[in-house]
Amino acid sequence: MREFENKVAFVTGASRGIGRAAAVRLAGGGATLALGYAGNDAAAQEAKALCEQAGSPKVALMKFDVGDPAACQKAIEDVVAALGGLNILVNNAGISIDGLILRYKAEDLERTLQVNLQSAFHLSKAAARPMLKAKGGAIVNLTSVVGEQGNAGQTAYSMAKAGLIGLTKSLARELGSRAIRVNAVSPGYIETDMTKELPEAARNAMVGVTALGRAGTAQECADAIAFLASDRASYITGEVLRVNGGMYM
Repeated sequence: MREFENKVAFVTGASRGIGRAAAVRLAGGGATLALGYAGNDAAAQEAKALCEQAGSPKVALMKFDVGDPAACQKAIEDVVAALGGLNILVNNAGISIDGLILRYKAEDLERTLQVNLQSAFHLSKAAARPMLKAKGGAIVNLTSVVGEQGNAGQTAYSMAKAGLIGLTKSLARELGSRAIRVNAVSPGYIETDMTKELPEAARNAMVGVTALGRAGTAQECADAIAFLASDRASYITGEVLRVNGGMYM
């Protein structure tokens, strides 16, 4: 089903992991795509090729720092100029700088908030204008189970992800009357390049508190993102869709 045909979608953090899976899933639905990434050119080219293979009619690469407000504004302008508009924004880009609060550096807190939270604000603000012009749109923010239940050693990451939930709900109320829907996906333990670097004991512990008894996949998150971005979710806004296998209910 080509449910995203004639739609332009912009996915940040699209060079790997959940972002890449989401981009490929949207491409399979016929979306024209802009892939945002920070610096890994080879990974971005791989993601572009996968999206083209999946059926996207056009794929543009957008290399920029999501932590820079001016760069966020320019990225949206570049997407609209290159692809003719913007219908879907997936705020997926994120980093995790972990550490106990007593040893945590102020600059690490600032960077974590810039990349994980403030970027979604600035990109959504810039995206609202072309979506208003199109008389509708969908924004999907990637929060985390950590933003809902907290986690020792991840205070900065948790507060950023919790902030995304507040952003999602407030923006949904603000833009709803203009047919722009804003929702969030909240993954639990998902198998990605980032989580593969965790010690085996940590991975086993997370699986142990998950009702389904396994890790999730990037594809399962991508399917949730695609649903919220699609017309199948036309009466859903301000929601947080948990994709965590029962880790947190």
